[in-house]
Amino acid sequence: MGNGMINPQVDEFLSKAKKWKAEYEAMRKIVLDCGLSEEYKWKHPCYTYGGKNIVLIHGFKEYCALLFHKGALLQDAHGILVQQTENVQAARQIRFSDVQEIAKMEIILKDYIRDAIEVEKAGLEVVKKNTEIIPDELKTTFSEIPALKTAFEQLTPGRQRAYILYFSNPKQSKTRQSRIEKNIQQILDGKGLND
Repeated sequence: MGNGMINPQVDEFLSKAKKWKAEYEAMRKIVLDCGLSEEYKWKHPCYTYGGKNIVLIHGFKEYCALLFHKGALLQDAHGILVQQTENVQAARQIRFSDVQEIAKMEIILKDYIRDAIEVEKAGLEVVKKNTEIIPDELKTTFSEIPALKTAFEQLTPGRQRAYILYFSNPKQSKTRQSRIEKNIQQILDGKGLND
């Protein structure tokens, strides 16, 4: 898909949207006006520049959002970027609860999108803190089930992090082991913790 071209998979996504449909369409128009390529990744509209992810449109129960993949590197002149959770290092969201908010912010949103494109053109990367230490129980399970290690390594970095944080949290080894055992099939199926 080239500059400003629509992707049929995104059309289908929008046609099936029950919540946030008008908001998704408004965000889509703004993003396409910035000349990004429209793709469909992780079951959401994703916009790229030179094959690199710039921004994603997604929705939740309470809000919908533009998610900037390298949002931590953007100049947040309007103080509108939100870090989803404390464990998210690179991405930042701009959240909305209705289509009027999006319309009012169109010029600002385009500025943020252009800044995100410039970050990508400059080849900037978010320096991530290595907060994930693979628990011993998971290492042992990997050695017992090599296919699990292979499947785990094929997950996206975010999905790997989510599992590691979830498995590492309990203080007791037996609880960590139990969590790992309950999620083996999910990992083998290529799914994240919350998929």
